[in-house]
Parts: sequence; structure tokens; C-alpha cells
Amino acid sequence: MTTSAHEKIYRGRLAPTPTGYLHLGHARTFWTAQERARQAGGRLILRIEDIDQVRCKPEFTAALLKDLRWFGLTWDEGPDNGGPFAPYTQSARRELHLAVWRQLLAGGWIYPSAHSRKDLDHAPHAPHEGEGEALFPAHWRPAPESWTPPEKPDGVNWRFRVPDGERIAFTDGRCGPQAFAAGHDFGDFVVWRRDGVPAYELVVAADDHAMQITEVVRGEDLLLSTARQLLIYRALGWTPPAWFHCPLMRDAGGQRLAKRTAGLALRELRAAGRTPAQLRAGWAAP
Repeated sequence: MTTSAHEKIYRGRLAPTPTGYLHLGHARTFWTAQERARQAGGRLILRIEDIDQVRCKPEFTAALLKDLRWFGLTWDEGPDNGGPFAPYTQSARRELHLAVWRQLLAGGWIYPSAHSRKDLDHAPHAPHEGEGEALFPAHWRPAPESWTPPEKPDGVNWRFRVPDGERIAFTDGRCGPQAFAAGHDFGDFVVWRRDGVPAYELVVAADDHAMQITEVVRGEDLLLSTARQLLIYRALGWTPPAWFHCPLMRDAGGQRLAKRTAGLALRELRAAGRTPAQLRAGWAAP
């Protein structure tokens, strides 16, 4: 499986999740996305990934917009700028996500699963992925004749049936050739949760395709997610974007920066008198 951009005009995106305050690691990834878009003479889209309405808060959305602007990031489409692909918040794009779920259902790519994450974590002899999530046992897949396709996805988890044993390969713009084995490195993954919320893999693929994103710039912790999303692209007959996964920023102790990392949130650095130029000064090109 290979990747390619599906239009000549470069379209990149910033896709922050408002579950906390942006930190320096986010800023470096977003700056890389902006630089690549500008160097290509393309457009940059800001999309707020607020699909999890329990953890995403309006105050975090307001803060991230302020932080992005303070850091010198600008966008051509998105909140406050408008654009042809509005809305630019995932929570307002549910009808699109439902339409994609229906396409996957009609194509026989997904199935309902009564098993919870707790069941999965306690499955005997279940191998574990690098992300620490247990693989979904293939024998837990329901027989096709055991269920009738519903009109709505709510009330049960929906999983994508991966092609066991297939090698999902792509070339990353920074990390080079990558390959993950379906059924070994990752198993059947959730595309819609039982609480009625679409899962990350579905919404990101759906929104990137709908917004005509030609290159996805994000952290290297999402390399495995790329393999999952490529299966969604293939199932729906979509041309995938190119990929560029940035190195993760770590603190002095080697720990990956997180939104809870004290002292490294952009708002705290700003309050401490640091400038964007100072913060960027020590960065090496990814």
C-alpha cells in the first residue's frame, strides 16, 4: 500500500485537541506544519479536534487560539477565517462522520462488538501493541449472519476488520519507509464507540479527506495510526495524503511532553517572559 497526494495544491492542517493547554511540543509540530505549507506555496487549515465533548472544554479552545496566534501561527481556513469546508470543529461534523460510518457498514468493513476495553485488557494470551493496547482476538468477531445492520451506530462499539497478515506499508516524509502487520502490530480497531462518539481513526480520515488535505504533519507517536487510517482510505476508495511525522519533544529527563507537563505550556512560558523567537531558537529541523 502506498500513499500519494490527491491534488496539486498543497493543503496542510493544524489539528489541536482542546483537552488541555498547548505545550512546546505541540508548538514545534504545528510550526513544522506551517513551514511545510508555506514552502510548498499551499494553504494551511486549522481544525479543532473536539470530538470528545467530555474532555474537550471551551476554555481550552479559546486558550489554544490565543496561544497559536501568540506563537506566530496563522491559517488560511478555519475558526475566525472561514473557508469552503466549514465547520472547522469536529463536533459539528457529525453528519459527515455518520455518512462515513454508513459507507463502511455498507461495504462490510466494520462490525458491532459487545466487548469492552476491559474485556480486551483481560483477554487470555492477547498480545499487546507498542501503544500498550491489547490486540482484539480474531475469534471474538461476530459471524456475519449473527447481526442485522442497524440504521444508527449508537449503543455498541464498531470495529474495523483488519486483513490479518497483510503488511501495511507507506513512506513517511521524515521517518522513511514504514510497515505494520495487520493482526500482529495492530488488530481490529474501534471506529465508533458505544457512547455514540466516533473514534479518532474514523473522524481524522473522514475530515482530512473532506478537507482535501494533501499532507498530514503530526507527531511520530501516530505512525501506527497511519496504518489503520490507510485501511479506511482503501476501504472507501479514497486517495490518502502524504505523511510527515515529527519527533516528539522530551523534557530534560527524557520524558515525552504532555499537556500536564508543568512549566512547558505555552501560556506559562509566555507569562514567564519567553518569546516565540527564543523558544524556536534551539530547534533543529525535523
